[in-house]
Amino acid sequence: METGNALRIISYNVNGIRSAINKGFMEWLAGYPADIICMQETKAFQDNIDHAAISDLGYHQYWYSAQKKGYSGVAVFSRVKPDNVGYGNGYMQSDSEGRVLRLDIGDLTLINAYFPSGTTGEIRQTYKYQWLDEFFEYLQLLKKERPQLIVCGDYNICHKPIDIHDPVSNKKSSGFLPEERAWMDKFFSSGFTDTFRHFNPHPHQYSWWSFRANARANNKGWRIDYINATENLNTRLSDACILPDVRHSDHCPVCLSLLP
Repeated sequence: METGNALRIISYNVNGIRSAINKGFMEWLAGYPADIICMQETKAFQDNIDHAAISDLGYHQYWYSAQKKGYSGVAVFSRVKPDNVGYGNGYMQSDSEGRVLRLDIGDLTLINAYFPSGTTGEIRQTYKYQWLDEFFEYLQLLKKERPQLIVCGDYNICHKPIDIHDPVSNKKSSGFLPEERAWMDKFFSSGFTDTFRHFNPHPHQYSWWSFRANARANNKGWRIDYINATENLNTRLSDACILPDVRHSDHCPVCLSLLP
């Protein structure tokens, strides 16, 4: 762990890392945006890209890809070498889809997670609820062993009306359903802090925009990407932000700075 400077963490759904690279992702990475970059929806295996170029920038790489090609997957690029790396959360379907990657760094455990989307229909929405229950149980067990957790990723859920541009018309949309929002209530009540809202109470701040209807230009977005931390880390929270001007994806990066 760094001493003297805050540890800067970014979470970013890249919506296909090869596509993001074609849109300038490597140039952005070369500018050293963070110490740790947690990516979701990589849609690739490590050998599908020029991973040596990432190592040359000083990052250790950890990939957990879906078994299905071109689908899902998470990865972490870290300038801080972890003490331990865990792949998956022990639930078969989640692990086959490459959804959870864990790094232990000193007394800190970082979870990079890509929550399922339910937008393709009832079957996936039902699985999303199952995944949420399994993931919650995984976190509760992990906290007993590793009490200082940061859980970052694409949650595919807006928690409150402030987190979505049109809460009224989207009240029956996957990602803003009452059951999903109730899970977020339960998650935060179990001892987690919404680090972005810890610093930023203002509306109209989003991390994902539809490709349709010029949504991003009109800032008609959703805040579904988070870096959340256990409450025992609150005194170490230094800053949290969203970076809407970074445009390699339909999402943008979200960031957290953590004091040593």
